[in-house]
Amino acid sequence: MSVLAIDAGTTGVTAVVVDDDGTIAATGYQEFGQHFPQPGWVEHAPEEIWQATLEATRDVLKKCDRSSLQAVGITNQRETILLWDRETMGSPRRAIVWQDRRTADICKRLRDEGHEDRVTELTGLRLDPYFSGTKLAWLAEHEPHTWALVESGRYAVGTVDSYLIARMTRGTYHVTDVSNACRTLLLDLSEGDWSDELCSLFGVPRDALPELVPNWGEVATTDPRSFLDLSLPIAGIAGDQQSALFGQTCFDEGDSKCTYGTGSFILTNTGTTLERSDAGLLSTAAWRSPDGELTYALEGAIFVTGAAVQWLRDGLQIVGSAAETAAIAATVPDSQGVVFVPALTGLGAPHWDPHARGLLIGMTRGTTRAHVVRATLEAIAFEVRDVLETMPARTSLRVDGGAAANDLLCQVQADQIGVPVERPAIIETTALGAAFLAGLGTGVWSSTDELRDTWRLDHRFEPTSDRTRADAAHTRWLKAVDRSKGWAD
Repeated sequence: MSVLAIDAGTTGVTAVVVDDDGTIAATGYQEFGQHFPQPGWVEHAPEEIWQATLEATRDVLKKCDRSSLQAVGITNQRETILLWDRETMGSPRRAIVWQDRRTADICKRLRDEGHEDRVTELTGLRLDPYFSGTKLAWLAEHEPHTWALVESGRYAVGTVDSYLIARMTRGTYHVTDVSNACRTLLLDLSEGDWSDELCSLFGVPRDALPELVPNWGEVATTDPRSFLDLSLPIAGIAGDQQSALFGQTCFDEGDSKCTYGTGSFILTNTGTTLERSDAGLLSTAAWRSPDGELTYALEGAIFVTGAAVQWLRDGLQIVGSAAETAAIAATVPDSQGVVFVPALTGLGAPHWDPHARGLLIGMTRGTTRAHVVRATLEAIAFEVRDVLETMPARTSLRVDGGAAANDLLCQVQADQIGVPVERPAIIETTALGAAFLAGLGTGVWSSTDELRDTWRLDHRFEPTSDRTRADAAHTRWLKAVDRSKGWAD
């Protein structure tokens, strides 16, 4: 038995087949276009996302036995918002992507009108162009003819998961899950349902929004005429970061994961308790079970982690590849007092300073590239520590991602945070989470305990160094961060 997982990311779609022993049997990938009509605007053509989904799935089907497939799971870039015709499946305009900043003025207006505290109370989020609600308000203001067809019921509104399910089912289903819905600014997080108050604030007709369904269980069936002759239950849905949390089997309160890409997203499972943060972390829904139990998480977004390693390669050109950074940094026992603050695009959680700038300080005539490379890896560990220290107690940190997530970084992180750092044998944990959800929803795996047994580790890194030394290094880092935040002054 196996499960097909579709991971619809920001630049492309990955299709993965996962066997019942957790082995990734086959993968396929297809990029799609990025559209930048104005500075700060980012758009995707919905049809291009759909065609990329078909191509990636065709590719993976060539490499596996389709008769063994039991279900489909979907995970996706969050916050990106799409419109489509309920009958023709055509889209009247391109999707507005999570990276898009065009709604900054709307956010400011709502903030000036005094709405932010109430929005945060209901949603756990900030008033920021990142989230979907202000994108819909912008469409209503700037494209009234299109919006009129949303209000009349002809056009559906949804995130990428909703759109793909509509296309896979020939328009029969309009659904989403709480992990995507909670990123729209339209969901009452404590109730786990769409909020009439928020829909009114952002001017979004509730009838245009998808039905909320559990994260696992059979919620729809693909139409073979639309989806490559496949008739399979769609049995797992989750936004990408929550899917990675599930794929890392962070099922218990206190379990945390950090996914490394350009930046990093750190999520801590807070169980059935909706934790609030006064340190700039987002309260979010992790998943909802078929019996209605809602699991929450706290989320911290760090803007530059893996991108700092890329900067060493492409900007400073002091390493030939990201993969060699660990070996270079390991040639010295520490950074010899060199501190790097990777605020190359400002600082994210928990500092939230868009005006901060990167600093590389503490250099002497004895400083070598190894010290700079080690300072960079240590800075990534410090960033993660800063986020985790604002979160509830955690039992471990599970790390996945690219070359930045190397052995040396994992060990430094274990020393910094004082708990084990675990790294899985599988790095595609976002897609793995979607597969786990769908398999759990169709009986491929019987329980989360079985999924935990399926999950495989490369290494478990235990804290080894003197905590006093780790704290001293972190203190130097915090002083450097203060200097970075004061750069604009």
